Amino acid sequence: MQPAKPVAPRPVVRASAVEEAQDGPPCPRCGTPNLPERRFCRRCAAPLTVTAAAPELPWWRTRWPFRRRVRIGGSGNALRRTIALIVLLALVVAGVLLYPLGKNAYQDVLDKLGSTAPVSPSLTTASAAVEGHPASAADDGLSNTYWGAPAIGDSVDFTFRTPFRLVDLIVHTGASADPEQFRQQARPLVLALEVTASDGEVHRKQVTLNDQPGPQTVATGISDVVQVKLTVREAAGTGPGRTVALAEVEFFKRT
Repeated sequence: MQPAKPVAPRPVVRASAVEEAQDGPPCPRCGTPNLPERRFCRRCAAPLTVTAAAPELPWWRTRWPFRRRVRIGGSGNALRRTIALIVLLALVVAGVLLYPLGKNAYQDVLDKLGSTAPVSPSLTTASAAVEGHPASAADDGLSNTYWGAPAIGDSVDFTFRTPFRLVDLIVHTGASADPEQFRQQARPLVLALEVTASDGEVHRKQVTLNDQPGPQTVATGISDVVQVKLTVREAAGTGPGRTVALAEVEFFKRT
């Protein structure tokens, strides 16, 4: 005999319990009464705790610059604003102080990366010169002619028509590039270099040279140059009847 087929019991309808009446303050949203200890409404779940309204500000707090509310001991906005202001002022001061250094460094990098081209002065004069060896011989493009300075302390000036970035200059000393003729006259060993910019600023530098024939490069890196002055401070091979010979000075600008 096979077992009987199980039959599920029929659902029994039970009477629902009568909802208990709850006395208490009504919900501010739906008006349902709730017990005093409840924090949320039993019907719509709205918060039952009503926050107190912020006190009204006095009239003078609504006027600039007092209209912004200040929270004492709160988020620390005033402290953060003070620190940010101090940092900003420090950056401004650092920028003002370091701007010349940064500008010079930037120009030096461009000098090293860029190319150069020769530039000729529009006028060459000297404080003094021996006969037959004028100041113009110092920029005629020849190394076997020279400007003859009668004594220590004499100077030669080179004036340029258009301001330019003077990257460096090349100096040739002595009466000639030939070693035998080089020592026939005195040669400058120390020159005082004065470079004047278009705004009137004067850059000064002492240049020490080797007592040998051939070109000697002097790095400068000065912008807006309009005049260059070389003054003889020390010389080798001086003596009676011997003049200080400066064969050639070449100037190079950045292109």
